[in-house]
Amino acid sequence: MAAGSGRGLACLTMGPTSRETWAQRLGTFRASPSAFMAGPEGEDLGRHLLSDLRSEKLSEPTKISLLALSLEYPAQLWPDAPAAEAAATSLLDTLVLLPPRPSALRRPLLLAATTALAAGGALGPTSGASRRLLPLLLGLASGRDLGRSFGPASEQRTLQATAWECLRELESCKPGLLGGCLGLLRGLLGQEGAVQPLSLLLALALRNALVIQARARAGLQGLLVAGDWPTEGGPWNWMLAEEGDAHLQPQAPSWPAAEEGECRLATLELSPEEARELRAAVAQLLDASYLLTPVAQAQLLWLLGWALRGLRGQPPVLFKPQLVRLLGTAQLTLLHAVLALKAAFGEALFTAQDEALLLRRLTLAAQHPALPLPARLFYLHCLLNFPENWPLGPAGEEAAPLLLGSQLCRGLLPSLLHDPTALLARLHLLCLLCVEDEEKEEKGQDQSPRRYLEELLAGLRQRAALDGGPRALATLCFQASYLVARCLAGQPVVLTPLTHGLAQLYRAQPALAPHFVDLLDRVGPELGEPLKVVLRQEVVSRPGRDEALRWHLQMLARVADGDAQSATLGFLQAAAARCTDWGLQQALLQVCRALLRAGVGGGLADLLQALARQLEDPDGRDHARLYYILLAHLEEPKLGVALGPSLAAPALASSLVAENQGFAAALMVQEAPAPIRLSVGPHRAKGPVPVLQLQVEVLEQVYSLELRFRVERQIYAPLGAVHVPCLCPGRPTRPLLLPLQPRRPAPSRLAVRALYTTPSGLTCHARLPPLLVNFADLFLPFPQPPEGAELGFFEELWDSCLPKGTESRLWCPLGPHGLEALVSRHLEPFVVVAQPPTSYLIAIRLPPDSRLLLRLEAAQADGVPVALRTDDWAVLPLVGDCLRGLSVAG
Repeated sequence: MAAGSGRGLACLTMGPTSRETWAQRLGTFRASPSAFMAGPEGEDLGRHLLSDLRSEKLSEPTKISLLALSLEYPAQLWPDAPAAEAAATSLLDTLVLLPPRPSALRRPLLLAATTALAAGGALGPTSGASRRLLPLLLGLASGRDLGRSFGPASEQRTLQATAWECLRELESCKPGLLGGCLGLLRGLLGQEGAVQPLSLLLALALRNALVIQARARAGLQGLLVAGDWPTEGGPWNWMLAEEGDAHLQPQAPSWPAAEEGECRLATLELSPEEARELRAAVAQLLDASYLLTPVAQAQLLWLLGWALRGLRGQPPVLFKPQLVRLLGTAQLTLLHAVLALKAAFGEALFTAQDEALLLRRLTLAAQHPALPLPARLFYLHCLLNFPENWPLGPAGEEAAPLLLGSQLCRGLLPSLLHDPTALLARLHLLCLLCVEDEEKEEKGQDQSPRRYLEELLAGLRQRAALDGGPRALATLCFQASYLVARCLAGQPVVLTPLTHGLAQLYRAQPALAPHFVDLLDRVGPELGEPLKVVLRQEVVSRPGRDEALRWHLQMLARVADGDAQSATLGFLQAAAARCTDWGLQQALLQVCRALLRAGVGGGLADLLQALARQLEDPDGRDHARLYYILLAHLEEPKLGVALGPSLAAPALASSLVAENQGFAAALMVQEAPAPIRLSVGPHRAKGPVPVLQLQVEVLEQVYSLELRFRVERQIYAPLGAVHVPCLCPGRPTRPLLLPLQPRRPAPSRLAVRALYTTPSGLTCHARLPPLLVNFADLFLPFPQPPEGAELGFFEELWDSCLPKGTESRLWCPLGPHGLEALVSRHLEPFVVVAQPPTSYLIAIRLPPDSRLLLRLEAAQADGVPVALRTDDWAVLPLVGDCLRGLSVAG
């Protein structure tokens, strides 16, 4: 009685946590589990959770949310095996104490107990919770009557599915645990009940048992023979589970290759009776596989295929009936499983006719227009990694299947009209065909794969060279070039025209220098060395205009070496006179640094002396003087160490040297993480030129801030720097105005660099994230016409666009607020004539000298037809994207 009174007093003192308190506590925990567990409430969270699961004052939805937390974060709630053991025991007690009426708690309680044991490492023969849970799960899964405490008959089907799921999870975490129940599971498979979870569990347990016994060089020892029902502490195969703790994969190895040493099934010695029982078990699983979902069938085939691979006395002909059924399947998962079986068994299971049929199916499906793009890419991936029966060449070498000829692949040739991902996948296949090409062109009919490849690459380079073209076109061109260089590294007949084509691309678009540098860093010497030579020749032979000088210097810093010293130094001497700003001077000095590393001598010394006198920026002069001193006083090995210090460099010999280095660092411009955030504010639609309003925030105080901008592709005139004397964190600042002078109306990106002084007196520079200039940021209004003449003014502009310009129509979807809200938010400054809410005439001036006219009339509930005219046809695709973007933005 005293004990009962004590418990009652504790409940009155502590009391169950209310629903609102738990909601707040769970929200705080999910926001930062580690911080919550380190706080004052973290230590008792698990104990309070288990206690409140038995409280009658909490509703079932609240308890389910608590159990969901234990399923998501078991390692935080039960950090060690004793805590996990206690938690599982408490959860099982709560499950048994549930009243016999229907309850939504039984399934999550089973899952939570299983998760606690598996995640906490408490699953084992000495665990009382394990000895209680395992027979309970097997009894529920098999449909045995476990008493009224496990709910009415209406819940048995859901509890049965949950039990199978828990058993499969435990077998995955403890391979071999159900090895002693293989015979029992076989017997259940022949009865009425859930076929799919039982089949997957039996296949997984069989696979684990075979692998473990093969490693132990033992037979199956009657594991497949039906036995008695396990009871609490009964015949669970803990010894087999201990041997299987060497991190066996619960699923099959990844296709197409698996390590032979992983399973070593060839060492498994089976008696004739064991081999017969194994064949019967596999056949039983395969015969019932048609009842499973496609995903479950694929998983079953994976498990059985890789389990029997290399096993003596088990012919793969067992899978033949399933192949007859599945060779024509349209399910991607099943097709992938069939290819996995082909990779596992090869010609022992698949004939040459089967291989030819699979190749034809994959080839036709990869180009089928009715299939979505991801499905076509999957079929292309299967073709590129097709497991042949008799592959030629060394293992792991990429090659096209022997039966995949150019005639069969004619419809898979890449085209410039394809999606980038599809183009690259088809290009990969084309490269494999070029490997097999022996320069044999069909007489007057089709060209060879190599010739087609050269024309495709030329088309990609031509698109990448377009002025103002999308950045994605250039990226695709270099991705394709890298793919060709990787697949055809040993074919100079392909790499030579590729090298010259890339040189021509650089000649047309020097602004692609960063792409070239990235390509040189990734390709091998087969393409990298000749490409460096032609790019260096291209740079030094035509210095280019001032706006291209920056790209020439960046490229030369990557390709400069000891060859062609006189031409390189002559280019640098001519370029030094035009390096007037800090960025160009630093780029020039980077080239000098690269020449120093390459061991260039005499002429470079003269150049460095001239730069130390001529450069306007003191930082540039100091660098040039430093490089000259290093060149004059250090030999080549020491020079390389000085220019490229490593973490293994010897410590400084004296404190005086360290003090001098710190003093020099204070005098030099240092690169540092930017404490500055820059963003584009609302559009300002007035004035003679478009102006960006820049919002700047700082994380720490900075002085003498200078923001420098560079326009990609040079489609705007060079931008001036913006200066701010002082910025403080948390203090509002006025927007910074950046005037734009477009050379043609198109969106662009602005590269931003910041030069500033810290409160400690150091001068730092940093690169900021690029700013996006949208097409709508360039819109300017026309001068306001006289009152009453608006319609005539618009019609005059409308008629003046033709015949020089173009006219188009499109459909602009509208949000829930309609056309009037769209115009008022985004297009109000440009409205010439308005008849709200259904009709607007809009005139937009596009610098430098273009115009865009819009007729938005007869608006409907879901959209409005737009008639547009412009005297610049190149802006048509930009207008459509802009209007759709404005409608989405609301």
